[in-house]
Amino acid sequence: MGIQHKNQHLAGIDFSSLSHADSISMLRKILESKIHGISFSPYLDGQGPGTEISEAQIEQRLKIIAPYTNWIRTFSCVEGNQHIPRIAKAHDLKTMVGVCLSENKDKNEIELASGIDIARQGYADILAVGNEVLLRGELTEQELIDYISRARQAVPDLNVSYVDAYFQFEDHPELADACDILLVNCYPFWEECPADYALLYMKDMYQRALKAANGKKVIISETGWPSYGAASGAAVPSKESVVQYFINTYLWAEQEDIEIFYFSSFDEAWKTGDEGDVGAYWGLWDKDGNFKYL
Repeated sequence: MGIQHKNQHLAGIDFSSLSHADSISMLRKILESKIHGISFSPYLDGQGPGTEISEAQIEQRLKIIAPYTNWIRTFSCVEGNQHIPRIAKAHDLKTMVGVCLSENKDKNEIELASGIDIARQGYADILAVGNEVLLRGELTEQELIDYISRARQAVPDLNVSYVDAYFQFEDHPELADACDILLVNCYPFWEECPADYALLYMKDMYQRALKAANGKKVIISETGWPSYGAASGAAVPSKESVVQYFINTYLWAEQEDIEIFYFSSFDEAWKTGDEGDVGAYWGLWDKDGNFKYL
């Protein structure tokens, strides 16, 4: 990215010395030079899991974010989501293909088969089998390892892994061993850390993940900050905090050569059911596809 700042230190930039315009300019320069990756769901307002997504809608949403990222991360391989990696490839984007797992074993089989098919067609650059199902208590460690092992056998030349909070890999070393790389979610916000200390907190999360990885590559598969909604302890949603967190995160990523997928592309109203009002406001773009930081 080539962006440095004289006040940068271990905790990031001192934003009290920057004007709002300067901060926004820094964020835009980072995006315009392309971040490593971003989470991508193609849903429009009123849609969510269970909605069949058209290829035209995927194309329209991808065009908005394609100039600003090298990778995208998907979360499902059914209901139209299976088309995303192929369309992304046409935009010169790589894809971490997400296989959605849950306690529903029948649906898991459909998701896994579709994810393997996408990978065999050459449209997956990483296959992520499951997302936070241990955190939610939906599957056991051994069940997850079995799904991962089946995917690895089906596509042996591709990195196959599983996504969860960084501490799950500390708690489940056999699961870490089963993954080709570690895909860790790091959210200082959900651990009630104020924005001023969030970078230091995430650095600690990352170091713990590196230790659990035992020499394997670690990718931060999700991190972000909401722009609106209820606070999480001392962590307060605001646009100013998003700008601060985003800039600090990506300056650190450049310095340390860390691959990070930002969460998320667009605001998604359907997520309020799980996370409360704050769930709808994690996007860099709003629900209508307008960039929020001007």
